[in-house]
Amino acid sequence: METYIEKHFKMDFKPMANEGAVFQGACYRIAFLTSRIVRLEYSLTGCFEDRPSQTFWYREQEVPALSVKEDEHILEVVTDHLRLKYLKEQPFSGDTLSIELKYSCQIWRYGTEEQTNLGGTARTLDAVDGALKLEKGLNSREGYVIIDDSKSLVFNEASWLEPRTTNSTDLYFFGYGTAYKECIADYCKLTGRTQLLPRYALGNWWSRYWEYSDTELEGLMNRFESEGIPLSVCIIDMDWHNVNIDPKYGSGWTGYTWNKNLFKDPKAFMTWLHDKGLRTSLNLHPADGIRGHEDCYESVAKYMGVDVSSEQPVPFDISSPKFMKAYFEKVHHPLEDEGVDFWWIDWQQGTNSSMKGLDPLYFLNHLHYYDLGRDGSKRPFTFSRWPGLGGHRYPIGFSGDTVVTWDSLAYQPYFTSTAANVAYGWWSHDIGGHFMGIDDSELYARWVQYGVFSPINRLHTSKGIFNRREPWRHSHEAYEVAKSFLNLRHQLVPYIYTMSYRNMTESLPFITPMYFEHPHDGKAYEYKDQYYYGSELMVAPFTAPRSKVLNRTFKEVWLPRGQWFDFFTGEAYRGDNIYAMYGKLEEIPVFAKAGAIVPMAKLEQTNQIDNPEHLELVVFGGASNSFTMYEDDGISREYEAGHSVLTTFDLEASDTKLIFKINEPVGDLNVIPVNRQYTVKFRGVASDCECFLNGEESDFNYDVVTRTLSVTVDSADSIIEVRHQDLYHQEIDVDQLIFELVQDATIIMDEKQRFEHWSYGILGTNLSLEEKMMRVLAMPVNDEVRRAVLAILTKALMK
Repeated sequence: METYIEKHFKMDFKPMANEGAVFQGACYRIAFLTSRIVRLEYSLTGCFEDRPSQTFWYREQEVPALSVKEDEHILEVVTDHLRLKYLKEQPFSGDTLSIELKYSCQIWRYGTEEQTNLGGTARTLDAVDGALKLEKGLNSREGYVIIDDSKSLVFNEASWLEPRTTNSTDLYFFGYGTAYKECIADYCKLTGRTQLLPRYALGNWWSRYWEYSDTELEGLMNRFESEGIPLSVCIIDMDWHNVNIDPKYGSGWTGYTWNKNLFKDPKAFMTWLHDKGLRTSLNLHPADGIRGHEDCYESVAKYMGVDVSSEQPVPFDISSPKFMKAYFEKVHHPLEDEGVDFWWIDWQQGTNSSMKGLDPLYFLNHLHYYDLGRDGSKRPFTFSRWPGLGGHRYPIGFSGDTVVTWDSLAYQPYFTSTAANVAYGWWSHDIGGHFMGIDDSELYARWVQYGVFSPINRLHTSKGIFNRREPWRHSHEAYEVAKSFLNLRHQLVPYIYTMSYRNMTESLPFITPMYFEHPHDGKAYEYKDQYYYGSELMVAPFTAPRSKVLNRTFKEVWLPRGQWFDFFTGEAYRGDNIYAMYGKLEEIPVFAKAGAIVPMAKLEQTNQIDNPEHLELVVFGGASNSFTMYEDDGISREYEAGHSVLTTFDLEASDTKLIFKINEPVGDLNVIPVNRQYTVKFRGVASDCECFLNGEESDFNYDVVTRTLSVTVDSADSIIEVRHQDLYHQEIDVDQLIFELVQDATIIMDEKQRFEHWSYGILGTNLSLEEKMMRVLAMPVNDEVRRAVLAILTKALMK
């Protein structure tokens, strides 16, 4: 076996718990892996599993502080967070084994399942229209979660999976209370980190199940460029290979031979994509193995000992090191040499293989990930469905073929953020949906907005001439919205890339549910479809169609305690409140926390993804803050040798002053532009501020629409100061907002005119906000309009 296992698959596991953390008897073994994670094993034979499992690779951790009381009958171990009691040598039961969470008085007894698990994620959203049941996550409202690892496979000394030889209980107790982020961080210590993604993965992807030719794809990529819409990835779905094959070989679903009728010179085509600043991937359905019609068949068949003249297929066998060696070296590596950057592993053929208990999806993710990074310099990732716990080591997730409906869109924010409970932070959805459902430009625009504020933004659809994801094929309104937001995605890459670095170093996923930051506020669990987008922003996307009366979309949004700002307009909001938001199609609720610092790229060219020459720093007052932006070459693993740069931005905030400092970048300065400009955008400040640059009075620009004061500097080590006696003063023209809302409403004219002052309305009057509310409440108008007008007045009262 080991002859066929390449060195890049040999893992440096540390599967044995530190001896000082282990308590063992004839039939039990208990290991305190952290002060809040306990491994619980029971075996009648006294044989325990020391090898790494599919999930848990690094059980060797620093021994937590332990206080032990033990006699011949009872074991009691206390950590900083837990108290374990066990009747020694007794079979595990609710009477013999318990763990208490010291600070909540919650007690788990063996056999008890948590009732309020906060959810993890799911293998796929294939054919799902709306919601589905999630697998369990590592966090719960009870404060504990039990993970049963008894049936998982283990890695042998050759780093290859095999079934366990012991028939024992193997459980992991996670007792983190409401320390949700700490739970995920410690889980990743035991299982492995999510590594840094290539920078290009964070831009816009194009993907469509369509029989493209090279010239058609070139034309499409040029059209995106001429429209001023950036892309970073161009996926080629399964029609890259021959699909109309002789029936004697079976179906054309699996394939590895280029369709030369569509791609005359594949290497030249992929070189063309690279020259356009685009990376590419090919779709894989490997289940049918290597068959006689493939160009690679002779080489693979000879290697596997199959008579070439027989044209007998070489079966796909994920458990065989010999087959997998041929699979990579003779099938995939030549295609990578031609220019394939990564693989889309589109496994849909179930969970069985020739090895009992081995789900092919898990091992495909594992082996493809490490094979792509085999040279030690390329930054690997997979693009595949979630393979279960441990899958966070193999980003990026492909969520499958969703139905094109509002229900599907509405579910994805919750689905994506909840995956943080299993550390799975890089889901990629079919933005726009995959198939069936409805064709609706409004739905498309809303999905694009969500895609921009999701981990990976991949436009995708199924076959069919009416399926459209190109922005210009939709209504003019939807086109303008999609174009604007797709550009915004590339502008946000410096921020998103820094969050990918945070994900690697802190094991905190990019997108997290509200309760990660507000575990003691019940509303954090109630408002499931809003989430944190990194450290600085919170997003509550519109996921329902517009009201036919208001021509706006409604959403109720909860803002946690503190001050918040609309990311786009700078409008200030008081937290610890619930707001009724009514949005036009071009609007999406995105909020910056007080003190937020968001680094963005000023786009100089269409497909720009690299470290920008001109950096825009969007800064919000209300609190002091510091943000450190991370950069490297974006593609290699040179960062592991220190070839990276950290630039820290410091904000000192008061009611009358903002002092913002751009510190000198620290690290290997060769990875960033030599002459970088910085435009600092203070958003949400008054228009008539004083501005100083390095102590000298400075000119500035002010945008009334976004309430943004902008200053450009030509170097780092600069300090910009903004002063005003009422720094965050904002004039809210309530009458204008009401006028625009009523004007856009589709109601009879008599009802609209009731808002005018001459008919005892409210517009153009000197009435107080409270008096206007009373008039609206008594006014005989459409109820939807009334609620929306009252929402404007209520928000103004909450300032």
